[in-house]
Amino acid sequence: MPRTEVDAKQNKSITSSRFLAYNLCFLFASEPIMFVLVFKRALAAIPVLWIVATLTFIMVRIVPGGPFDLDKALPPEVVKNIQAKYHLDRPLLEQYGLYMGRLVQGDLGVSYKYANRTVNDILLDAFPVSLQLGALGLILAVLVGVPLGTFAAVKRGSLADGACMLVATLGISVPGFVVGALLIFVFGLWLKILPVALWESAQHMVLPAVTLAASPAAYLARLTRSSVLEILQKDWVRTARCKGLSWQRTIIQHVLRNALVPVVTVLGPLTAILITGSFVVEYIYAIPGMGRFFITAVSNRDYDLIIGTTLVFGGLLIVTNTIVDIAYMFLDPRMKVEG
Repeated sequence: MPRTEVDAKQNKSITSSRFLAYNLCFLFASEPIMFVLVFKRALAAIPVLWIVATLTFIMVRIVPGGPFDLDKALPPEVVKNIQAKYHLDRPLLEQYGLYMGRLVQGDLGVSYKYANRTVNDILLDAFPVSLQLGALGLILAVLVGVPLGTFAAVKRGSLADGACMLVATLGISVPGFVVGALLIFVFGLWLKILPVALWESAQHMVLPAVTLAASPAAYLARLTRSSVLEILQKDWVRTARCKGLSWQRTIIQHVLRNALVPVVTVLGPLTAILITGSFVVEYIYAIPGMGRFFITAVSNRDYDLIIGTTLVFGGLLIVTNTIVDIAYMFLDPRMKVEG
C-alpha cells in the first residue's frame, strides 16, 4: 500500500479519535453526573476484573489435565523443558504472582497451542470479528424485537398478537445451533444464495447475524410487549388520548420512551453476550472470532487464552452496563436526580 494512502488513513483515524474525545469531554462537562458515574465504574472495575482473573486462574488449574496432555506422547525431558519454558513447573502461588505481574503491564500471556502468538495478538485479531458479528446481531435483534413487541401489544388479543407471540416463543425455544443448521440448509445448500462459512464479505455476515439475533429478538419482543401493555394502562396515556393526541404519536413519543427502560436494562449484558458469547454461531460458521478461540482454548487447556478471553468478556460487561446507566438518564431524567 502506498505510503500516502497509509498516512491518509492514519490521519483520518487520528481525526476521528480527536472528534470522539472532544464530544466526550463536552458531554461530561455538560452532564457532570455522567463523569462521576464513569469514574466510579472505572474504579470499581479494577477489583472486579482482579477477582475474575483470580477465579479463572484457579479454576483452569484445578480442572484435571494440562495444556500438553492431549499432544502425542512426548519424552519426559521434552515435557519438562516445555513446562519450564512457560513456568508451569513453578509452585501454583508463584505462577499466579508471575501472571498478575504481567497482567498489570497489559500482557495477557502467550498461547500454548498457537506457536509464536501471544494472547494479545490473538484477541486483537479476533475481537473486531466478534464485535462486528455481535453488533450486527444486536442491531437486528432490536430492529425486529422492539417493533414486533410493540405491534403485538397494540393488537393485544388479536390474531396478529397471537402470531407474533408464537414466532417469539419459537425464537426463544429453538436452540441457536438448530436455527443455524436450518438456515445453512435452506439458504446455503438448497437455494444456494448465501455462503455458509467464513467471514469475508457482507454476504458471509447474513446467516451468522440472523442466527445470532433470533433468540435475543424473540426475547426483546416478549419483553417489549409486556412493558408496552403496562404503560398503556397508565392514566396519563388515557389523558393524552382524551386531549386529542393521535394513537401513533402517543405510542411513539410517549409510551415507547417509558416502555423501553426495562428493554435498555437487558441490552447491557445482552450486548456483551452477543459480542463475546457467540461461541456456537462462530463455531458453526467457522468464524475466526473470540468465541471460536475460547472453545478451542478450553479444549486445549490453553490457560492464558482462557483467562484473557474471560477478562475481555468481564470488561465488556462493565462497559455496556455503564452505557446502559447513561442511557437511563436520557430515557428518564429522574435518574439524574436519584444519581
